[in-house]
Amino acid sequence: MLSMSREPIALLRANAALSYQHTRQWAARVPVMARVVLGLFLVAALIMTVRTAVVAKDASLHLKLQHGFHNAQVQVWVDGELAYSGKVTGAPKKRFGFIPTDSIQGSLSQIIPVRSGQHKVRVRIEPDDATMQEDAIGGDFAHNSERELSVSARQNRLSLSWLGTNIAPAETSSGFGWFLRYGGSLLLTIGGSIMSALAGYAIKELYARLRPTLVSPPKAEMGPQ
Repeated sequence: MLSMSREPIALLRANAALSYQHTRQWAARVPVMARVVLGLFLVAALIMTVRTAVVAKDASLHLKLQHGFHNAQVQVWVDGELAYSGKVTGAPKKRFGFIPTDSIQGSLSQIIPVRSGQHKVRVRIEPDDATMQEDAIGGDFAHNSERELSVSARQNRLSLSWLGTNIAPAETSSGFGWFLRYGGSLLLTIGGSIMSALAGYAIKELYARLRPTLVSPPKAEMGPQ
């Protein structure tokens, strides 16, 4: 019984050794340059992964809008990039809770993810029955924090103001905080350069391997015997 129980274990070891031997033989047939390219590709993938984690949006902008329009388009940019776009509607304001008036009121509450650090927020309101209004404001966002931006949009006035205060933790002024702010751009540049070089090399190698098959030597004409 003991010898029979050892046979499956021995068989698994033999199969594992055979698979390892085949893998080594296959790796030996792979050109050295191909191994270098594969290694560079893995490094580039690692850099892009780290870059994605570093520049993740770890803060949020809480937009609180009060407006006086029937219908309007709202757009929000953060550092020149469109972060939010949507439609808002308003209804007649009621006096004492049931008497309708001529004034219109509406509101919007929207959470917009952003990266920690200093940002410029620009808000644009395009009403259907009034002129377009636009204003901008700057603010600093701490890591894992939320800032509330109050926006008041009326017929001839648009105002932006921050609600409350936002104190950044001490870690944002450390070396790691500096890396979170500026290291992402450096990693993106390095990763982009490596990916461009890999793409160029891959195209060159592919052309070199396909060229012999595409350009075949002309066949010699057979003369009369």
